[in-house]
Amino acid sequence: MMNREDKVAIVEGLKADIDKSQAVFLTNLIGIKSNDAVKIRKGIREAGGKIVVTRNTFFRRASEGTQVEKLLKDLKGTNAVAFAFKDPAAIAKCLNDAGKENEAVELKGGWLSGSNLSPAQLKQLATLPSRDQMLSTLLATFNAPVSAFARVLNAIKEKKEISA
Repeated sequence: MMNREDKVAIVEGLKADIDKSQAVFLTNLIGIKSNDAVKIRKGIREAGGKIVVTRNTFFRRASEGTQVEKLLKDLKGTNAVAFAFKDPAAIAKCLNDAGKENEAVELKGGWLSGSNLSPAQLKQLATLPSRDQMLSTLLATFNAPVSAFARVLNAIKEKKEISA
């Protein structure tokens, strides 16, 4: 049995996670094998997030007065909450991939940048490329004109050398 101080510490920890997260995702980890749950937790941790399974009342109390209050207010059944501290798309992708492997894991809802997300919107977010992929694409786009200009200058130089 938990005493009052332990319960208050859990709620305060959840409130701190809510405050520093960029996105919050509602899912489920009950009904899957422990090795699979560890794999999911590890993937989320590597993507810069955290997943918590606790009582719905703790989630509700921690969310009071925050932007995720509507999402976590009337939870029923077993739930897990994933917090995205760095890259929300990577966390959504991790949960979506876990849902493909285990039917018990489903994206139930979420919150991102001040608005609640439906399961369909979460699936769209999960299909976005990761932050690193987007940055590498952006860098390649920036480098393309410079590379093309360098090739043109080199071609002009070679043409002059041949004609001289």
